[in-house]
Amino acid sequence: MLMTAAIQGQRPEPVRTVEHVDLNRYLGDWFEIARVPNRFQRTCVGDVRATYAKRADGRLDVTNRCRVADGRVIDALGVARIVDVRTFAKLKVRFAPAVLSFLPFVWGDYWIVGLADDYSWAVVGSPDRRYLWILGRAAALDPGRLASALAAARASGFDVERLIMTSQGAASRVNRDQTP
Repeated sequence: MLMTAAIQGQRPEPVRTVEHVDLNRYLGDWFEIARVPNRFQRTCVGDVRATYAKRADGRLDVTNRCRVADGRVIDALGVARIVDVRTFAKLKVRFAPAVLSFLPFVWGDYWIVGLADDYSWAVVGSPDRRYLWILGRAAALDPGRLASALAAARASGFDVERLIMTSQGAASRVNRDQTP
């Protein structure tokens, strides 16, 4: 889709988000199923997950966790703010120190472009299509759910051929068993 538009000299259609996100249902743990490779996850070799929790100020605490090559699990702590209060599908996320939050470039776009009716999977991307993640409530998605998530990404013009599947091993099973 993007290649055809670019070859023909047309601009691709803007990325569209889902119509509405119930943030209370979205909160909690998500496993990374796949991602487009990016610089800030270059050391992550597997067991990637994210946890979202509501804060008193209306923002969300974001904890990203992954296993690195030596077996250690590392965390990145961030905060998300809602950009579109009509749909709750557009957020900005910051992992830089709070003292730098006045700088616009420390905030990254987090757009929910696909979401299962039962909130079992989500597709998150950026409006420039450089970033894309497929997330699931479980460490793996069955083939039908994965196909639906991929279709949602394609419908927003993302190149799903760039996705790499995330290895979810023993650490994710242990963490999942500890999730209430």
